[in-house]
Amino acid sequence: MQRRTVAAALTAVLALGTAGLIAPQGAAAAVPGGCAYTSSSHRPVLSQGSTGAAVKQAQCLTNVWGGVPKLAVDGVFGPATRTKIKWIQGCHGLAKDGIVGPATWNALYNPVPDCYDPYPG
Repeated sequence: MQRRTVAAALTAVLALGTAGLIAPQGAAAAVPGGCAYTSSSHRPVLSQGSTGAAVKQAQCLTNVWGGVPKLAVDGVFGPATRTKIKWIQGCHGLAKDGIVGPATWNALYNPVPDCYDPYPG
């Protein structure tokens, strides 16, 4: 069962990459959801209290992901942003620490096709 899930996810990622919907890290191709607040290669560590364009980028990418409510793309990493980041981390099997580091940035730019973690709240 797990092999089929991994195979299906890999197939979906390859299809999206072939269709040009997932760009390699640092590529100039289209960013998911039209999020263009920073370059896809600009990936600073973000946590609650962070502000700026990189936070807007992360917020925009979380909205592409789904989950309700959509975040306000205001550049302020507050409790709602932290909750949504933790949900996305759980979807990728990452530690749910609410910190946007390298693995979480990768997840934001390359989301899994399905998430079986219920959205909190």
